[in-house]
Amino acid sequence: MNAPDDVQPGFRVLREGAAFRGKQGHMYSPAISAEAVGARALHMQLLEIAPGERAHAHKHERHETAIHFLKGVSGCFWGDRLQHHAIAGAGEFVYIAADVPHLPYNRSATEPVIAVIARTDPNEQESVVLLPDLEAQVDWSQAGLQAAPEEGAS
Repeated sequence: MNAPDDVQPGFRVLREGAAFRGKQGHMYSPAISAEAVGARALHMQLLEIAPGERAHAHKHERHETAIHFLKGVSGCFWGDRLQHHAIAGAGEFVYIAADVPHLPYNRSATEPVIAVIARTDPNEQESVVLLPDLEAQVDWSQAGLQAAPEEGAS
């Protein structure tokens, strides 16, 4: 789709912005957000989880999240004590309710995970609440891994 000659309120065509490392530890490329287009109720961005990398345990305060995986296979611990585990890969969707603690990671040591994330928070990082006390409770054997993946840089 071609971009309009001038930017009109209510409609924008754009490419993802410069990548940044989020509070959670992964790389994000923002696209639709309050910061980029003045969105008031949602944002959408690309996520990349590097091979062998994991996020910091966190939740999105008062905001729902939807994820569509384009490439790779991600695992995620979730729940009040990160006691649940799920796996999702290319072509699959994940829903995370508001305020649900989670800790996603890349199951592969060689391939990145690429996903599109949409959240009801129009700001890219405002609703992120880190939960470091939960990380020690993760049972990595539940994921079928010998050891925990490395944390993303903070």
